[in-house]
Amino acid sequence: MRALLVLAVLATGIGAASAQTPPPQQQQPPRPGNANLRPVPDGPGTRSAELQGLDKVTARTQRFYAPVGKSTRFGTLEITVGDCLVNVPEAPPESVAYLTIVDHKPGQAEEKLFSGWMFASTPSLSALDHGVYDVRVLSCTMAQGSAPPSSR
Repeated sequence: MRALLVLAVLATGIGAASAQTPPPQQQQPPRPGNANLRPVPDGPGTRSAELQGLDKVTARTQRFYAPVGKSTRFGTLEITVGDCLVNVPEAPPESVAYLTIVDHKPGQAEEKLFSGWMFASTPSLSALDHGVYDVRVLSCTMAQGSAPPSSR
């Protein structure tokens, strides 16, 4: 009987402790190990990653801006930019973006294809592996307004 009472008290204490835990906050992506990287300096516009997408079926490329913290669509892909960093002016130019790419094929469950840092200077270092689409980082910038994507 005493054991049941102890278990009941412990269960109540655990329930109360878990009820007091704050809700998880949105996780920031881990920063790459380069101390020269920093966010794009403040200015007019929205912090964004300039990306280039390739549709391998049609062989068309498209440049577009993806605002940090928001999702952007390219074909069936949903691309979310977690952060976008650039090198300090004294260092060689570099832009890196933390991307999460999810494929939303019609009639199928969504599939997470990529989550990590992409480097503008070395796109093959961490590339999206997809049969139809390629996505690469071109730069991090302060995008002005909502410019439509341009095809090349």
